[in-house]
Amino acid sequence: MANKTILKWAGSKNRIMDKLLPHLPAGRRLVEPFAGSCAVMMNTDYPAYLISDANADLINLYQSIKSDCDQFIKEAANWFEFVLNKNEFYKLRDVFNFSGEFSGNFANKLSRSSLFLTLNRHCFNGLCRYNSKGEFNVPFGHYKKPYFPVAEIWAFAEKAEKADLLPLEWQDTLSLVDYGDVVYCDPPYLTNEGAFTQYHHSNFSHTAHEELAENLRALHDEIGVPVTVSNSVAAKELYSDLSFTIHEIDAPRTIAANGNRQPAKEIIAVLEGYHD
Repeated sequence: MANKTILKWAGSKNRIMDKLLPHLPAGRRLVEPFAGSCAVMMNTDYPAYLISDANADLINLYQSIKSDCDQFIKEAANWFEFVLNKNEFYKLRDVFNFSGEFSGNFANKLSRSSLFLTLNRHCFNGLCRYNSKGEFNVPFGHYKKPYFPVAEIWAFAEKAEKADLLPLEWQDTLSLVDYGDVVYCDPPYLTNEGAFTQYHHSNFSHTAHEELAENLRALHDEIGVPVTVSNSVAAKELYSDLSFTIHEIDAPRTIAANGNRQPAKEIIAVLEGYHD
């Protein structure tokens, strides 16, 4: 069974870890430009990690836990006790949104990160969604007793000792990849209609998917690093045209608009590493 993560997360790789691990080769460091729930980091054992995401709230959460796990747990536990019903959830969401972009002050970062965890565990289906103003807008989840992930927080803090956690766009993260690294990308999934997929405050367009795939191909060709990508079957042609090896898998659904939770087809696209 896969190790659990701190966050509830739509599309968490915990559900396909047994299928993904065979496509993550050994290396000196795993580089992930789309951190998500950090399921891959928590279920691998690389000597080092570079974990990044464009969502500063997500990286702030991970940095806060790494900096002071004890204090984070105390702060988050206090917020959990506050959310007893729908009204209190929305009050807390307003507090989070009013706080805006956190400052460099540790106390402010800690407060915002503990609020972020609390909202995640109480909101609908573990979604992480923002409106055009950058405000978190996921509704209340109506769960009887949301789980406080204290064991998972401690496990993350221990693993994070080997990790650099950075709030970066994927392009900036790929610029830091070096010889001996392994690259794993889990971008917002491409839809069959080629529609926009939300990525933090902006949208991840079809053009962005093409740019990512082309950059990964170029990076592999330049320094020989192995590259693994998770995506929907809608991205199969994009990656196969760039000579990625495509593996189709059945993945349990976590969210479906029509209520269908039957397994969905996904791809794992792979470029094997090479050395001069």
